[in-house]
Amino acid sequence: MKVLVIDVGGSHVKLLATNQQPRGFDSGPDLVPTDLVARVRERTADWTYDVISLGIPTPIGPEGPEAEPGNLSDGWIGFDFEAAFGKPVRVVNDAAMQALGAYDGGRMLFLGLGTGLGSALVTDRVVIPLELGCLPYDGDETMAQRVGRRGLARHGEQEWLKSVHEVVRVLREAMAVDYVTLGGGNAARIDPLPDGARQGGNEDAFTGGFRLWEERVVPHDLPPEATWRVVR
Repeated sequence: MKVLVIDVGGSHVKLLATNQQPRGFDSGPDLVPTDLVARVRERTADWTYDVISLGIPTPIGPEGPEAEPGNLSDGWIGFDFEAAFGKPVRVVNDAAMQALGAYDGGRMLFLGLGTGLGSALVTDRVVIPLELGCLPYDGDETMAQRVGRRGLARHGEQEWLKSVHEVVRVLREAMAVDYVTLGGGNAARIDPLPDGARQGGNEDAFTGGFRLWEERVVPHDLPPEATWRVVR
């Protein structure tokens, strides 16, 4: 079975199919689902794939997106991706998909440093999407605003790095995890890494997208013999 992975971020959409090389295009506040489908079809016209894994930066329920993505346009709630693509599609939160790809045991917190702050917890092969970016940081800023793209531009790199270290420390202790994986487009800026953290990368989203099909990732209400479970 050949899988197409679509990782939708606030700034870029990244694509990878089985036995292919990554491709992508810009996203942004004007991106709607119909545009996404059309542009994916255009960029992958010469690829062959049987199923699709789709990561979107918004809470995902059993019926798909439960809220409009904050950094994209509207129209995602209730959109029928399977009908639009004409293929089986598994839709998950984008941070959960990256976390699924980055996990290699124990209790892990994933933090995606990109346009905002993606987050997910993985423990005992159960993936739990989180919305930790909504937590207050200081003054009028949330954690997502402080360590996301806006915070980097507003405060400068050195102050932003201090904030990332503080956010990692607080969340690692609060979630009682064994380690934190830092992913997203700005993870490569973190040097040195905070205590208890390691660097992931956007390639983790591709790994997670393949695992959605190759290792039987299923909704949390299915039997426990399933290899992976994603809470929705």
